[in-house]
Amino acid sequence: MRILRTITELRDALDAARASGRAVGAVPTMGALHAGHASLIDRAAAGSDEVVVTVFVNPLQFAAHEDLEVYPRDLDGDAALAADHGATTVFAPSEAEMYPEGRDRVLTSVAVPALSGSLEGAARPTHFDGVCTVVAKLFNVLGPCSAYFGEKDFQQLTIIRRMVRDLSFPVAVVACPTVREPDGVAMSSRNAYLSPSERAEAPVLHRALAAASAAYLGGDRSAVRLRTTMTDVIAESTIAELEYAEVVDSVTLEPGVVTDASRLVIAARFGSTRLLDNVSVLDPGGNA
Repeated sequence: MRILRTITELRDALDAARASGRAVGAVPTMGALHAGHASLIDRAAAGSDEVVVTVFVNPLQFAAHEDLEVYPRDLDGDAALAADHGATTVFAPSEAEMYPEGRDRVLTSVAVPALSGSLEGAARPTHFDGVCTVVAKLFNVLGPCSAYFGEKDFQQLTIIRRMVRDLSFPVAVVACPTVREPDGVAMSSRNAYLSPSERAEAPVLHRALAAASAAYLGGDRSAVRLRTTMTDVIAESTIAELEYAEVVDSVTLEPGVVTDASRLVIAARFGSTRLLDNVSVLDPGGNA
């Protein structure tokens, strides 16, 4: 497996791969890879000949008060995990390579406002513009490929799907199930920030989602009651501070839409760490 640092190197390598008939799969990440990322790389390796894992902590998606400077970084560990799961290339550009004039001189922004203002977007108003801008840039560099994203960040997945559709990127977005710890906690790089007591309380998010999904499967079609079910479960925790608990349309993210295609979404703070999770109304487990 090779580690490439420049856009030119990556473009040349992938152009050569496609010219020889090799299909390209991509797994965009911010590093700090864990078993959830490994499952995405496994899926990419199963469907592609050339598998690129991008590792770039994107400053554009962090607000000034957020955790950019302390976000976990371990390129050696990331490269080892990626290689073990079938990656052929790790693309690990510097910030200067991605934003040559500096993060404050990026004058072009990509946004999907109709999908970005609620849920995570309400709590982090600039976040998704930063995500879309860097993903659009990566897709421009990667060229025709399949790109693998986890359902854990469901709003992000929905926004990227729409961006790809609206801008006609030659990219097939492949959604992959959330990977969970044995106690139901969705795997996330930010789980490492939790104290032992906070980590012990974190499964309450999944319990809340599972309870609402079970209620739906039992015949409850009231958005108000499904929200209340989630809120009541979260209230059992003395640590979790609920930010939102909602049932949304899985394509438009419109809140209060209750159908078999709906998604239950939730976010809460455990101390200084913010966790989010989601499941289909038809899947109380929400597991890979």
